[in-house]
Amino acid sequence: MSWLVSIVIGAVVGWLAGKIMNNQQGLLMNIILGWVGSIVGNFVANLLSISSDSLVGNAALSLGGACLVLFLYRLITNKK
Repeated sequence: MSWLVSIVIGAVVGWLAGKIMNNQQGLLMNIILGWVGSIVGNFVANLLSISSDSLVGNAALSLGGACLVLFLYRLITNKK
């Protein structure tokens, strides 16, 4: 999938990751972190030689990356 599709999916997945991680930052911050998470998820997948040609697989990679970014964001900002 292209990076553009990954970023669009990341916006939706960012909102979902915010719900999963109980993030209280608001919708806009969840979308931004989801976009970053989408890129991180795909980057980590490439490092591990994992690829997905399906929309669901790409969304799963993006969700994992978004949750990772939210977790790291909490560690850096000391927010629970």
